[in-house]
Order: sequence, then C-alpha cells, then structure tokens
Amino acid sequence: MTKRAQVVRLYTRPGCHLCEEMLREMLAADCADLYQLEEVNIDEDPALKESYGMKIPLLTINGKTAFKYRLTAAEFRQRIRRAEF
Repeated sequence: MTKRAQVVRLYTRPGCHLCEEMLREMLAADCADLYQLEEVNIDEDPALKESYGMKIPLLTINGKTAFKYRLTAAEFRQRIRRAEF
C-alpha cells in the first residue's frame, strides 16, 4: 500500500511574523516527505482576506483546521503522522 502525502495548506500573508514562525517550526519537524505544502497568501483573494483578516496563520491538513497562530515542531510532526491513517 502506497502512502499518500497529506495536503497541508498554510494561510498567510507577507510580513506576518507568526506565519514565518509557523513555517520555520514545520520545517524543523523534519517530516516534509509526509506532506505537500500549499502556501496561500490571503491578500491575493478578497474573499479569503475578508474571512481570515488577522486570524492567521491558519494551517489545515487535508482540508481540516489543524493549528491556529502557533505550533511546535513536535506538535506538527505528531499531527501529520496521525493524519497518515
């Protein structure tokens, strides 16, 4: 059975220090082979900008909200591994 990479979507905007911190922690989790990252700049879509405003960063795994604002490398690694099954 072949494992399918999880789809991880990070809603962000340029200059967001919490967004940058979340991305750093994700990369530090050292499990990039388990997911496909899609970064979404909410400022490029008026509907997303209206919906999320300052409620970023927001991270979804396979379309479900997994983290808001902060995460640690260990939390992310654990969550992404759980999503494999």
